[in-house]
Amino acid sequence: MAAGRAKLGRARAVQELKRGLILDAARKVFEVEGLDGASLRAIAAEAGYTPAALYFHFESKEAIYAEVLQASLASLRDAVDRAVERSKQPAERLHAAAMAFFQFYAKNPRDLDLGFYLFRGGMKPKGLGHERNDALNAGLAAALQPITEAALALNATRGEANLLTVDAFAHAAGLLLLAHTGRIRMFGASASELMARYIDDRIKGLAGK
Repeated sequence: MAAGRAKLGRARAVQELKRGLILDAARKVFEVEGLDGASLRAIAAEAGYTPAALYFHFESKEAIYAEVLQASLASLRDAVDRAVERSKQPAERLHAAAMAFFQFYAKNPRDLDLGFYLFRGGMKPKGLGHERNDALNAGLAAALQPITEAALALNATRGEANLLTVDAFAHAAGLLLLAHTGRIRMFGASASELMARYIDDRIKGLAGK
């Protein structure tokens, strides 16, 4: 029985290793070709497998993209959570959460592209199916939740806290777009400083209620 469990454990480890290699390869292909341009054949070639072998692990390229994006969102949430853990007061937590969200994508621009499906396809509505979309939206919401919670701790109403979270997300996305395209330079401004100023102004507004 022990030998059987050990064999099963090795098989699972090998399977997870193969999945990891496929996901790493897929991310590289998606970065070049986008979701629309990528193919299972290209992903398999990058990973060193046959296309048929990929179907043993994933049902479609959309399933692969969803898992790559989910891993990105998990890293984002970890970054935000770590920043919030180091902060004690609600105002500090709000500032830390919003800036950690911004800085994650500032340091990892390809993750921002991945989240907005910007590889090759540009800006347009995109989805991966109802269930995958719900799961991915939940992952993004979890990363933004510390902003909402900190706003509530600053006596914001639930509606105000939700709107602040959306505003912070939108503000960060806009500034990141300007920063990553170099457009911010024409204004002689710093995206990070503008983000911090925006958040601090919102914190002052809540504190003055």
